[in-house]
Amino acid sequence: MLKLSNFIGGEFSSLEETYIDSYDPSTGKVYAQIPDSSEHEVNLAVEAAQKAFQTWSKTPSSTRAQIMYKIADILESKLDEFAKAESKDQGKTLEFAKNVDIPRSIYNFRYFAGHILHMEEKATVMDNIALNYVQRSPLGIAGLISPWNLPLYLLTWKIAPCIAAGCTCVAKPSEFTSVTAYMLCDVFKQAGLPEGVVNIVFGKGPKAGQAIVAHPKIPLISFTGGTVTGKKLNETCAPLFKKVSLELGGKNANIIFEDCDFEKAVDTSISAAFSNQGEICLCGSRILIQKSIYNKFLEAFVPKARQLVVGDPRDPKTKVGALISKQHMEKVLEYIELAKQEGGVIECGGKRKQLDGEFNDGYFVEPTVITNIKPSCRVAQEEIFGPVVTVHPFETEEEVINLANNSRYGLSCSVWSENGRRARRVAESIEVGYVWVNCWMVRDLKVPFGGVKESGIGREGGEYSMNFFTDQKSICLAN
Repeated sequence: MLKLSNFIGGEFSSLEETYIDSYDPSTGKVYAQIPDSSEHEVNLAVEAAQKAFQTWSKTPSSTRAQIMYKIADILESKLDEFAKAESKDQGKTLEFAKNVDIPRSIYNFRYFAGHILHMEEKATVMDNIALNYVQRSPLGIAGLISPWNLPLYLLTWKIAPCIAAGCTCVAKPSEFTSVTAYMLCDVFKQAGLPEGVVNIVFGKGPKAGQAIVAHPKIPLISFTGGTVTGKKLNETCAPLFKKVSLELGGKNANIIFEDCDFEKAVDTSISAAFSNQGEICLCGSRILIQKSIYNKFLEAFVPKARQLVVGDPRDPKTKVGALISKQHMEKVLEYIELAKQEGGVIECGGKRKQLDGEFNDGYFVEPTVITNIKPSCRVAQEEIFGPVVTVHPFETEEEVINLANNSRYGLSCSVWSENGRRARRVAESIEVGYVWVNCWMVRDLKVPFGGVKESGIGREGGEYSMNFFTDQKSICLAN
């Protein structure tokens, strides 16, 4: 059985005698154990990060970038190894891990390495009286807490800009998916990342995570996860005046007008609904269809959903893997039962997928499409985070904007229309942080990413990440 250790000050060590069982979601069996770390381990990690910050913050950006490029190169050489580990740890298909999770993790390091090499700071002259410029300085130790759905992808999305900016960090991946984070520590050592720049402490949120969030020597926190946890985290950070970035839940609308590219809209909506078992905060789980093509859409969409292969994540034919845990699977199934109570019609799916052999106890749920449910019902309003979508008809542009905005979440939205003016009007009217027009999950790392309402606060990506991890001081020099 794989037994993980914390990574503190460039060394693997675990002082805790208690461990947390980590399950392979596809089999329901324990296959790894991670340290149940406490405040003591976090304190040690902070000390290591403090010591490293003294030199890393003054290291030239060219040197930082060189190390980050090396991290990316080593990670790329181990792509298959990391993809297999990510699939086993999270339940996602090997195909998804190999084509999305690990390549994006590699790109995160390469992008931010390149970004700091080409950053420009502008100076201005004020009426020949004074020269004004901005001094950008790394803020200090960052607390980085990442979720279980895209484990390495989202952990590196935080670590890469953090160390690029000259900060050091104490990171905590989810206790459900810690293996690739553990493997990444060895990559850091191979790449020559100085000791203590990145420290990874494993454990549970209420124990290790809370210790990171509440630590007085950690001035900034970047968190991706559930809205309920985000609220508690923010309550801790507010009195301490910490800098906080929260990327939380979503219940994203996928708006499809009658003048869309129909085949592309259907195919992409399948991906937006069921990729990674629907365990992506950006999934289009509320599909809003113009009434004139509502029946046509269902006739095309439902059979495609029904044909998605659910099963062995390692099989290339599999498109939907296992959910992260038994508890989460039961939650998803409870929402499906709730949909029936609310009058919903299960067009396909709706059940646990029972497999044979080693996968008999795996956490599989069939892709589920629900119709005939009010947009105000819980199933259409609350984040399910599984392979479940609700489909609703609408008639007018004004109506669908109101439907899309009738949510306490505001993370993302997709709009499908070949009418450019309409697409722009709707995109600009939706209360979210990110809108895709005639596409989904096309990400440019230069643009800001984040949500509104209960989907979070703050923006990261490109210069927005640099702004988060640094302090900007305005300096005025008189002539």
